[in-house]
Order: sequence, then structure tokens, then C-alpha cells
Amino acid sequence: MRVPTDREIRALHRECAPSRGSYELVSEHCRLVCSVAEQFFTRLDLDTDLVRAGALLHDIGVYRLDSTAYIRHGVLGHELLASLGYPVELCRFASCHTGVGITREDVVRQGLPIPVADYVPATPEEELVLYADKFHSKRTPPVFLSGATYAAEVARFGADKAVAFDALRARYGEPELGALSAATGYAVS
Repeated sequence: MRVPTDREIRALHRECAPSRGSYELVSEHCRLVCSVAEQFFTRLDLDTDLVRAGALLHDIGVYRLDSTAYIRHGVLGHELLASLGYPVELCRFASCHTGVGITREDVVRQGLPIPVADYVPATPEEELVLYADKFHSKRTPPVFLSGATYAAEVARFGADKAVAFDALRARYGEPELGALSAATGYAVS
């Protein structure tokens, strides 16, 4: 499988973004998620090029959203990448990074406006991107989230989600957010 370059992914973001502001917000978030993921490269045996591409592409579906159903951005990103001929191994980074994973049961129980399926990481690379994504939020203003802050946020979706995030924290540890915060000016919450 050919993995797209950073330059190709940046061009795709520019092409898909409906405005300069959305391009800046989403592409910067993806770059920051990539930076968080890179902190774990020396400890893990995985395809680092695939992780980089997955991190840089994971939120591409945000550009296709209206504001009513943010949960759809992963599925929309998967569909967009597939329509452009990207392999499923890359498309899954878009559809399988939300929260700590969305199960078929979650979709049904919560009545989520996405097709009934499991949207959970199937590879170590997908799992790392999902985990790294938890430490930066595109909210206004953007902010880095500590593990404790995200743990409190995900707990509102159920004890099982909090347990899943705790397992990820135990597996990977906490990323160092201080340097990223200093470089961007975004607070760590």
C-alpha cells in the first residue's frame, strides 16, 4: 500500500476545506494529533508512516459536516477517502477514531445517525491515532486535554468508555503536552 506524503495530505485538506478558517482549524488539529502520536514511536513496533498519514487524515470528514451531527464526521471522512481511491487501511483512521471507539451497540442504544457497525480500532496504528486524538480539542479556543480531563469527559458516555480510556492510558502512558502548548499558545486543560 502506498501511503500519501504530508504534502499530498496537506493539499487534500486545502481542496476539501470549505473555508480558510476551517482548513486552519482542522489541518492544525490533525498535525497536533500527529505530533502527540509521534511521541510514542520509539516505544512501539508499528508502521510510523501509516500512523502519520492516519493522524493527518483522521478528521478530513469534518469538512463535509453541517453542524447538526458531529458524530458523522468519521463516517463522512471514510466515505470521502474511499471515493478518492484511498485504501480501506487509511479510510478506517477517519471512521474509527471517535471517542474510545463506537460499537454497534452504541449506535443502536444511542440512536446515532450513522450506519449500524463497529467503529473501533483494529490495528495498533489505528488505536494510537484514536488515543493521540484525545489530547487535543478543536473547541473554541482550541485546547490540549490532560488524560484526567479527557477521562472525566468520556465518562459521561458510560462507565465502559471510562474503563476503555483508562486501559489506553495504562498501555501508552501520558503524552508530554507542555512543549506543544508552548509552541501553539493553547492551554492544557
